[in-house]
Amino acid sequence: MAIGMGGIISTSVKHDALELRFSNQSSVKAMYILGDSSVDCGGNTPFYNLIHHSLSLYPCNGSDSSLVPHLLAKKMNLSYAVPFYSQNGTIHDLLTGVNFGAAHATILYVGSRGYQSLNQQLRQTFETIQLLQLWLGQEFATEFIESSLFYLSLGKDDFIDYFLSNSSRISPRFSGQNFTHILVNQMTNAIRNLYANDARKIVCAGILPLGCAPRMLSMNVDRRGCASEVNMLVSEYNTRLEEKIVALNAELSGAHIIFCDVYRAIMEFVNNPQNYGVKDVHNACCGLGRHHGMTGCLSTDMACNQSSSYVWWDLYNPTPAVNSLLANSAWSGDPLAAICRPITVQELVSSSV
Repeated sequence: MAIGMGGIISTSVKHDALELRFSNQSSVKAMYILGDSSVDCGGNTPFYNLIHHSLSLYPCNGSDSSLVPHLLAKKMNLSYAVPFYSQNGTIHDLLTGVNFGAAHATILYVGSRGYQSLNQQLRQTFETIQLLQLWLGQEFATEFIESSLFYLSLGKDDFIDYFLSNSSRISPRFSGQNFTHILVNQMTNAIRNLYANDARKIVCAGILPLGCAPRMLSMNVDRRGCASEVNMLVSEYNTRLEEKIVALNAELSGAHIIFCDVYRAIMEFVNNPQNYGVKDVHNACCGLGRHHGMTGCLSTDMACNQSSSYVWWDLYNPTPAVNSLLANSAWSGDPLAAICRPITVQELVSSSV
């Protein structure tokens, strides 16, 4: 049954919907996702095939099923969240979870780009919460939202803009430290706003080491190894964000917020590839030019034969094999311990609010 904001849903449909979701064996009832190409392959970005330019038309292997939040949803026995622009307006879709993320989304709004910002995704999230409150009533909706998991993964494309975009409106205005401070404050405010709307279980992913990504490596033929100036600024952002999350956990009653250190995980794979079945840590599996990092993945026909032996799928995104390692580590601490702190995602799912 599909209705608009002003529609009415019968009590029987309401309780049928609740029974559908609360019968799930997982203590997390749904997953709501905000993010960039780490959570969306481009299908949730309107007209993405027209505005991607030299970025990847396929920023993963063509399916969201290879991305970390999808892999975590499977571990929680959840259906994967429906992409926001693919949902059909039914309560079933909203109760299953929604993916508000969009490939190349940014924390800050840059008016010259056609991708969705964090604030746009938050607005969609809060509208969805209002619909749940309308359909389920305040008490049931609060219980449902508190029992759901909110996954945030943004910031990568803000740094890409900062370092690479000649038309960027950001880079000339802010020093590196001020830039990271602004991004962290925006993410902190987003977490606070989600908490104010009854979100209690929140996963916040850090930014991967962009200085080691094929696009950055391709920019300087004289460079050997990762771009340290890029990684230093990304690392500073991650450190500041985790510090804020520690403070928020102490401040916000009933909140369970974890920080997942994607940076440290990827650096482990780059520095010790032999331990994880990886052979190529510099080149993209799918792309063109030096390190296959000058132009993104325009067709999956361009891809290498064995993506599992690569760290990088395209300009900036990991391969499905690396995503699987990330998801396993985030879930249980295996193979990499303490990637998510202060607890694993599995422990977060089991926690009471």
